[in-house]
Amino acid sequence: MSTPVDTENLTVLSLPLSDHRVRPLLDELAVEYETRYADLFGAGNAAAELNKYPAEEFAAPDGAVLIIQENGVSVAGGAFRRYSQDTAEFKRIWTHSQHRRRGLARRVLAELEATAVDLGYSRVYLTTGPRQPEARGLYLNTGYEAHFDVDAAPETLPFLAFSKDLPGN
Repeated sequence: MSTPVDTENLTVLSLPLSDHRVRPLLDELAVEYETRYADLFGAGNAAAELNKYPAEEFAAPDGAVLIIQENGVSVAGGAFRRYSQDTAEFKRIWTHSQHRRRGLARRVLAELEATAVDLGYSRVYLTTGPRQPEARGLYLNTGYEAHFDVDAAPETLPFLAFSKDLPGN
């Protein structure tokens, strides 16, 4: 880690997907998806992926959007929606490129997990792309079970699926 997280200057916000403080997450995710996957899935696919689910699916009582701000600036975040009766599906987990390697993604996961438990979920499911080794490592190192051959070359897999039982379940 380059600079550890200074928790005194962090604020966790639960916001609607349409809130302007969520926009940095979506904008940078679009750039990241286009950069990593345009040659695989075609240019313009990032917008389709980011608009794949209606915003209402990420709202209470079945979902949430959480943003971590540092000194009023959105630096990390994530969201979830209902996947099944007892399972939340985590989506859009992101750390701003200028704030990576500080433990913020772990903090996002912990906040999402706690919020999911508060909404009655006992399990999490998520997927990430094969060209996101940082995400793969994060999930494997935070107790998520891989639902793919971890020894397979990532490019041979369309996506990498993970799940985790939430605390108290």
